[in-house]
Amino acid sequence: MQSYLNGFRAYLHLERSLSPHTVEAYLNDVEKLMRYITECYPTLCLSDLDLAHCEEFLGWLQQFGIAASTQARIISGIRTFFKYLCAENILSRNPTELLDSPTIMRQIPDVLSVAEIDALIAAIDHSRPDGMRSRAIIETLYACGLRVSELVGLRLSGIYPDLGVLRIMGKGSKERLVPIHPEAMRHLQLYIDTTRQTYPIKKESIDIVFLNQRGGALSRISVFNLIKQLADVAAIGKNISPHTFRHSLATHLYEGGADLRVVQEILGHEHITTTEIYTHVQPQYLRETLLLYHPLSRL
Repeated sequence: MQSYLNGFRAYLHLERSLSPHTVEAYLNDVEKLMRYITECYPTLCLSDLDLAHCEEFLGWLQQFGIAASTQARIISGIRTFFKYLCAENILSRNPTELLDSPTIMRQIPDVLSVAEIDALIAAIDHSRPDGMRSRAIIETLYACGLRVSELVGLRLSGIYPDLGVLRIMGKGSKERLVPIHPEAMRHLQLYIDTTRQTYPIKKESIDIVFLNQRGGALSRISVFNLIKQLADVAAIGKNISPHTFRHSLATHLYEGGADLRVVQEILGHEHITTTEIYTHVQPQYLRETLLLYHPLSRL
């Protein structure tokens, strides 16, 4: 079994180009299934595993109160494992092929209005040494819809001011070019040319854009804390995080008339269904659209 897991690890890393975090998550999912089978069916061979066993495993997960979203992720991991075994001719059939994932209720994420984003920016204390960095962070998050990991991993060599784009390393080490608004680029460049130059830049961080005051790469936690602090000063009661700017950008673009496929490319989503949850329509926008286009409005 360990040889299968080692091969699966190599497949995920080399052929699927998944991140180390995702690879470990998939392996953990498979190990959960194997532990269940070992405990309940100690003599069962992997080739004899069928749909009924997998459904029993799903029921076993449910009794521990594991969230439906987590169950779905685990099922995705073991499906991928059995697809790999079939592709390598280790198994002749995939027992998870007809396995149903639990229904997941999609949560509509919190979105900031333009006024709230302006309030966050106004809450920045520009008299502080790191004020210019804070402004560049907020402007870049909102202008480009970056994940926090993409923001802290942004490199000087990935900024193209003349083209108005950033080269972003996204999930699964996939690169994409993201356009950046000129105003955001201005604040980003201002930080790079001034505040960043005052830090004692460490050798390993020489190409990293956002640095801490010790000259190392800024951490994800630092970005979370910054946004929480600004939200408190701006008296914004919503539970916001760096990802909220990603939700907000997608929603504002979509409501402004941007094509969903364009939003998908900007956010770096592999599947359009992932983009749809970010582009939910606000009730006020729905009402305004109804009043504008409904035949009764012409009477």
